[in-house]
Amino acid sequence: MASELPNRFLTPEDLVEMFELPSVETVYQWRRKRTGPRGFRVGRHLRFDPTDVRAWVDLQIGEAA
Repeated sequence: MASELPNRFLTPEDLVEMFELPSVETVYQWRRKRTGPRGFRVGRHLRFDPTDVRAWVDLQIGEAA
């Protein structure tokens, strides 16, 4: 993942691309299991704040160390 995240809310597709995930279903599974970055809904659309995604990545790195 690049060190600089876009300056906009991210879509599930953005996370698939950034983390090279198999599909958006992985992102939705993370959400159901509450294991991925915090997301929110805008109408029917799921979005992620880049700050929350970065915090989640940092937490994952910290737990792996």
